[in-house]
Amino acid sequence: MDDYPLLDLFLTMLFFFLWIMWLFLLFRVVMDVFRDEELSGWAKAGWLIFCIVLPYLGVLVYVIVRGRGMGQRDVDRSRKAEAAFQDYIRKTAADGQQSGSSGSNGASGSSGTDELVRLAQLHDSGALTDDEFAQAKTKLLA
Repeated sequence: MDDYPLLDLFLTMLFFFLWIMWLFLLFRVVMDVFRDEELSGWAKAGWLIFCIVLPYLGVLVYVIVRGRGMGQRDVDRSRKAEAAFQDYIRKTAADGQQSGSSGSNGASGSSGTDELVRLAQLHDSGALTDDEFAQAKTKLLA
């Protein structure tokens, strides 16, 4: 341990940390190159070759030239994913309401799930005994 002073250990850890950070940046650049819909196939190939042949310079130049666009593309991708998710939720909720209102479970067109929730609330409030709750639940699920 005397051959490796504390400052050398600190510098080694610093260089290792910087190397790991550079790897993360390299992967981020490669992912951005592949995900960018505006780049042609040749431009993608050129950026990848540049980043493989001259890795440090290639990543640095890419971040300088296209860095602002990287962030904007991420924001746009997140907005599209959020919009698709919200659209899915709306569609699923609408399908659930349609199937619940067109069902044959009777009163006021509420779905079986709504009826189970109402029964559970009545049971929790003490309006229904355990036996009455079990019978009503069995009747509803049958």
